[in-house]
Amino acid sequence: MTGQCDFLVIGSGVAGLRAALGLAQAGTVVVLTKADPRESNTGYAQGGIAVALGDDDSPALHESDTIAAGDHLCIPEAVRVLVEDGRRYVQELVDWGARFDRDEHGRLALGREAAHSVRRVLHARDATGREIGRVLWERVAADPRIQVLDNTDVLSLLERDGVCIGAAYVGDDGQVRRLEAGRTLLATGGAGQVFRETTNPPVATGDGIAMAFEAGARTSDLEFVQFHPTVLHVPHAPRFLLSEALRGEGGVLLNDAGERFVSRYEPAGDLASRDLVARAIVNEMERTRGRAFLSMAHLDPAYVRRRFPTIAEACAQAGLDLAVDRIPVSPAAHYMMGGVQTDIDARTSLAGLFAAGEVACTGVHGANRLASNSLLEGLVFGARAAATMQLELRPAQLPPDEEPFFAPSATGDPVEPVETSAVRDLMWRNVGLVRTGDSLQEAVERLGRWRAMMSPHRSTVGHPDVERWRLGRLITVGLLIAHAALRREESRGGHFRADFPARDDSRWQRHLADVFTASETPGSGSLKASAYP
Repeated sequence: MTGQCDFLVIGSGVAGLRAALGLAQAGTVVVLTKADPRESNTGYAQGGIAVALGDDDSPALHESDTIAAGDHLCIPEAVRVLVEDGRRYVQELVDWGARFDRDEHGRLALGREAAHSVRRVLHARDATGREIGRVLWERVAADPRIQVLDNTDVLSLLERDGVCIGAAYVGDDGQVRRLEAGRTLLATGGAGQVFRETTNPPVATGDGIAMAFEAGARTSDLEFVQFHPTVLHVPHAPRFLLSEALRGEGGVLLNDAGERFVSRYEPAGDLASRDLVARAIVNEMERTRGRAFLSMAHLDPAYVRRRFPTIAEACAQAGLDLAVDRIPVSPAAHYMMGGVQTDIDARTSLAGLFAAGEVACTGVHGANRLASNSLLEGLVFGARAAATMQLELRPAQLPPDEEPFFAPSATGDPVEPVETSAVRDLMWRNVGLVRTGDSLQEAVERLGRWRAMMSPHRSTVGHPDVERWRLGRLITVGLLIAHAALRREESRGGHFRADFPARDDSRWQRHLADVFTASETPGSGSLKASAYP
């Protein structure tokens, strides 16, 4: 069965919903979402949304902080769009009824988070993403020009004569449906579930990255994975994000002896950038053979519980009092800086296909995302995608390909049947916070064989095995991340190589992309790599 629409949006986070609202005035819009429309990384974003509104702030200062946090690999043009357009689209949210916290004078309250020079983070208690999602979803649900199909599994993008023309997905009855569209937007979010330890919800499996790659679109910067330093680490309790805003409001990190330790490794201490704090925690745990803790005990307990009710409740469910107890923490995979490569107008290298939000790589985050820039990115580039999708159809003008750096082989000894847990364990063990050439090589070889084994057995007819599709895409994303990390022989931002611990601007101050060569098919497991300044 084949349906048609003017615009197809895959994903229902902040980028997808904001894009749908912008597209509705120009034609019919269909939003495909994997689970409930409200189940996305947007709803899990606690800290806030960064925007230069304070008297001591400016877009230029926000840009400078973003580039510094990105370890000097951000694309300045993309950052400028983010910080300048951000003020307009955040004000739009306020006008639409977003209930951000305000101070005693009724003005928008601005919080401070790590690596920000000033207080510039708007928040709605500790559930900012949920509040933004509420505002956008209410407007989408009230617009008859937008149709939302939830609990759908998108299998693949449709392509004709080098142009993306929609997607194939599994409907409620288990049958495959085709939905053809004049323009298609990927807003599928991140890929945290490729790692065993993650803050991401179950839907964040990197589907959009894998589908775009298999359709021939370029991906970029996938070696840069942000590991959040403070995630609740209690046996038998869910891994729960403890927002950076906790440290922004005065929380401190302690070792088993009750000593503050981050300044031993980083001059900026507890408010250093996420990658630095995460590695400081790992180093201290190794040095002491003990645990790390987050403490708010020196602050007013009533204020802590009032400011962070969601986090306090999560800690209470684990038997801890956020305002009094030392809370055990450790790092976990949190955010993808890389993704489907786009220009600043959300175009990908495949005509008809656009990408926005965490699934996309505009270069705005460089090697390490500045805290609370993620919701802003989804908002700004979701709106820009909507505008671009109404223009003439053409692919992004991206830098030319270069010769391969590395091509993982799909051949080798047979491997045991693979399960999701094995992929996630391998990625956490071999491609996690600290990497080496040997660990990455092993991961690339195993993932390449698994991928070749999986691909021929995935069908888009009848009643396809959806779980097999999901596993195949998880393997593909893992392979792309491991492959990129193996190529980059330096340490920068979220990518740390123990065998190349220093940053090397002379060789590696550039972006790396992966594409299939023209003669290859998605099942081959071979990649072509390219680099650009």
